[in-house]
Amino acid sequence: MTETRVLTTGEALIDIVHSPGGKVAEYVGGSPANVAMGLARLGHPSDLATYVGTDDRGVRIAEHLAERGVSLTPGSDGADRTPTAEATVDEDGVATYVFDLQWRVPPTDASAYGHLHTGSIACTLEPGGTEVLQLMEAIRPHGTVSYDPNARPTIMGTSQDARQRIEDCIGRSDVVKCSTEDAEWLYEGASMEEIAREWGRLGPPLIIITRGGDGAMAYLSETGESIEVDARRVEVEDTVGAGDSFMSGLVSGLLDEGLLGSVEARERLRTTDFEPIKRAVARAVATASFTVVRAGAQAPTREELTDS
Repeated sequence: MTETRVLTTGEALIDIVHSPGGKVAEYVGGSPANVAMGLARLGHPSDLATYVGTDDRGVRIAEHLAERGVSLTPGSDGADRTPTAEATVDEDGVATYVFDLQWRVPPTDASAYGHLHTGSIACTLEPGGTEVLQLMEAIRPHGTVSYDPNARPTIMGTSQDARQRIEDCIGRSDVVKCSTEDAEWLYEGASMEEIAREWGRLGPPLIIITRGGDGAMAYLSETGESIEVDARRVEVEDTVGAGDSFMSGLVSGLLDEGLLGSVEARERLRTTDFEPIKRAVARAVATASFTVVRAGAQAPTREELTDS
């Protein structure tokens, strides 16, 4: 297993989940925080650069992350208040969100990390969005970057508003993972294959587009080839954190395959065939499947993946 230290930057918050029937529960969440926890649960050294308060919810987030092996970088508790996301889950287990958050990137030593993951609100919400771009640029001379747009229209505005920043992030990334819903929102009427090709021209060697219960497509920019990967058939409890769990499994698999974590790994990713990609995506599918059969954004350990 690689010992590459991974930095994730982006929002950590409290998910206030309203389930069908009126049940309300609170969970520690935020897409980047979920990915950081997922990576730590899978055995990777994992830090999170975020922006929470020192109130009770902020302390709860810090303690929750620490229990799962994630360290907050210095300055991550500098917000006036801890962000929240109210998630309403429908009868099909699909969640919609309303957010209350502010966002900055705390000062971060990029040289300490071989890989950076980011995405979601953190890349578009200012003033932190510009700071995320700067951190991506600081990592690239010695490490790799993964990115998940994870679109939130209630905060990001229209697709036209968000598209340029999202493409700026894609151009600074080595791996991009996106859901079909996000891709369709960004480029109405375009096929997934067209979107993958256009993103590949911006720079990332690997594009993954997830299709929920219909699996995922993996696209290699260097060759223009793509493959389809099947999803597992499971009984869905809810989809909270499913995409984040997929992302952590994907990054974990690519790190273990030696395709992320250094400039040399980036070159291997550019010239790889699909065999190691299939193994990494299989781990991503397994981690997402573990999450959707449980309430909230629960991520598996390697042992739990083996047993599932």
